[in-house]
Amino acid sequence: MDGFPDTFDLARIPELWRHLFEGDPPWALLARLDAFLAELAAAWGEGDVLGDVHPSAVLEGPVRVDAGAHVAPHAYVWGPAWLMAGAEVGHGATLRGGVLLAAGAKVGHATEVKRSVFLPGAKAPHFNYVGDSVIGSGANLGAGVKLANLKTVGASIVMAGHATGLRKLGSWIGDGASIGCNAVLAPGTVVGAGSVVYATASVRGVVPARSIVKVRPGLETVPMRD
Repeated sequence: MDGFPDTFDLARIPELWRHLFEGDPPWALLARLDAFLAELAAAWGEGDVLGDVHPSAVLEGPVRVDAGAHVAPHAYVWGPAWLMAGAEVGHGATLRGGVLLAAGAKVGHATEVKRSVFLPGAKAPHFNYVGDSVIGSGANLGAGVKLANLKTVGASIVMAGHATGLRKLGSWIGDGASIGCNAVLAPGTVVGAGSVVYATASVRGVVPARSIVKVRPGLETVPMRD
């Protein structure tokens, strides 16, 4: 798609999920995600919770927890959701509205994830919000990073220069990208594979693959007055 940077290596995506990433426009993945999870949920039963789920955690609705996945104390998972082997949901985390966590993915302490896909090794480990987004393989969100999914003004969100017709759409974070602490990404932001966003940045639009978004606030130090 024109204007859309390199983001995800299809070979690293679980085979059963690859069809979600095929075809344009990229944001059509969210509609395919809804349909995919609805189909899976119809076939899931109580025996699909095979991983380590703490007694204080709450699983509500259709949730599949593969053997080797871990759900920590006081987490809340509102299905449909699928946690593959090696996925982790941390203390006090919330998953809702349709979530896929691939092997090695981590949703950590006090993080909220809504209708999103985490590819293998993707991490949102501390106080994050991830809405209507895709986090690439090995990508990391620093503490406090927010992936906003709703515009403050207006309705339809633009992604990579294209009108999506969607009222809610978060960010596409490419494989191996790193987002610094307390950065905020506007709805429809795309960060290319291997890119770095410095802490506290406010980012919108497209960050090309293997780029750095720097923040230069210009601090000033002056003597104290008597």
